[in-house]
Amino acid sequence: MANEHNGRIPRDFWLEEWEREATVNFFHEHPDEGYRRLTYMMLDADVVAVSPASVLRVLRAAGLMRKWSPPPSQKGTGFKQPLEPHKHWHIDISYLNIQGTFYYLCSVLDGCSRFILHWEIRESMKEDEVEVILLRAKEAYPEAKPRVISDNGPQFVAKDFKTFIRESGMTHVRTSPYYPQSNGKLERFHGTLKRECIRPQTPLSLEDAQRVVEGYVEHYNTYRLHSATGYITPKDRLEGRHDEILAAREQKLETAREERKIRRRRQAFQPS
Repeated sequence: MANEHNGRIPRDFWLEEWEREATVNFFHEHPDEGYRRLTYMMLDADVVAVSPASVLRVLRAAGLMRKWSPPPSQKGTGFKQPLEPHKHWHIDISYLNIQGTFYYLCSVLDGCSRFILHWEIRESMKEDEVEVILLRAKEAYPEAKPRVISDNGPQFVAKDFKTFIRESGMTHVRTSPYYPQSNGKLERFHGTLKRECIRPQTPLSLEDAQRVVEGYVEHYNTYRLHSATGYITPKDRLEGRHDEILAAREQKLETAREERKIRRRRQAFQPS
């Protein structure tokens, strides 16, 4: 083709106008999601098949990207992430402010898939109550023998808790004192839960809070794409469907590239 070096001549791999419009419209429908999560949400929903870099360029050209550059952290770089589900279980306790009354939220999270295995909201959270919560998670997955990771709260340093862990066939490790990032996976979930569920919906009672948290955990486990797992839902990662989903996404991207290439070549040979 004559003058193909000219940048104004469309290339085969350039996005088409309808693909840009679909990307921008999908962003307006999901304004709180990042561009990578949007990419795979659009792939899974067959909206448009484009790469994360293309989504970033489209949103940046439309003036929809927010600048954010967090400072890098040097801590936690030596932690080895689990490669399979049920190797690491994270447990932590947080507070929920419900109409001026503070309740305890205790959750158990799988370190590989980020799946919330069990959670409960209680008016108190003693050592035996933590045992019950962890036991209910263990009853759902009786074959699991995970390494339980917790902070240094009084419930987790108690002698009875150590005995419970040993008799349940699990092991226990506590994180570094005064460094909550050591249990950051569950800390992050609790923060996200408060920001996206508790504060917007403002439950009026303990029963109301249990209802809205149950709905959010269901959404978190089965619908919300998690960046740390390659934008796979925690349930799909827990049940081992991640390789199949990633392969299907790559196939959709490759097919879309070929279709754009064919359409542009046809347009190039059409008489003007």
